[in-house]
Amino acid sequence: MPIPQHVPAVDRTLLRDDVYRRLRDSIVDGTFAPGEQLKDLELATWLGVSRTPVREALMRLAHAGLVVASPGRSTTVTPLDMRAVWDARDVVAAMHELAVRGAVPSLTEADLAQMRDANRRFAQAIDDGDADAALRADDALHAVPVSVSGNRSLASVLDQFTPVLRRAERLRFASPGGHDSVERHEELIRLCAASDAEGAAAVAFDLYHSLSAGPEGDVTP
Repeated sequence: MPIPQHVPAVDRTLLRDDVYRRLRDSIVDGTFAPGEQLKDLELATWLGVSRTPVREALMRLAHAGLVVASPGRSTTVTPLDMRAVWDARDVVAAMHELAVRGAVPSLTEADLAQMRDANRRFAQAIDDGDADAALRADDALHAVPVSVSGNRSLASVLDQFTPVLRRAERLRFASPGGHDSVERHEELIRLCAASDAEGAAAVAFDLYHSLSAGPEGDVTP
C-alpha cells in the first residue's frame, strides 16, 4: 500500500512538553533532590516513554539551570543557588511587569474572574499549607495577563527562567509569609479592573522582585 501523502505527521510537541513539565515539577517540589543523579533510562521507564523525549527534557532543564548535564556522563540536579534565583527573579519580574502593562487594556470580565478564582485557590492553599497547590494557583493567576498580552517572546523567556525562581517560591509559599501574596494579588486584580496599567504593572513587578534570601539562605517575601 502506498504511503498516504496528505496525512499530517504525528505531533510530538505535547509529549515532549509533558515530559519536560513532569521532570521540572519533580525538581521544584523536591522529588528529585539537589545533587541527585538523573538517568534517562530510569526516567523513561518511570514516565512510560522512550529515552528521546527524556533527553530533550534534560537539555531544556539544563538550559533553565535546574540540572547540570555532561554529554556522555551523568546529569545531576543543581543546588538552590540564590545568585541564580536573584538573576531569574529580575528577569521574571520585568517580564510580568511588561505582560500586565500590555494586557490591562484588553482584559475582560471573564479574565478578571479567572484571576480572582485563582487567588481564592491560592489563599486556600496557603491556609492549608499546600505549597504545590499554591504554586499552581499562582501560575494560573499570572498566566492570564501573560496570555492576554499575546507576547510570545515574553512567554518564552518566562518559560526559561521561572522554574529556577519557583524552587525558592515554594519555600516562601510554605511559610506564613505566603499570606502577604494573597493581598498583593488582590491589589493587582483591583488595579487591573480599574484599567490602571501602570499601577498594576508595578504590583506585578513587586510580587516577583520582592523575593529575597536571608543570611542563612532562607527565602523570605
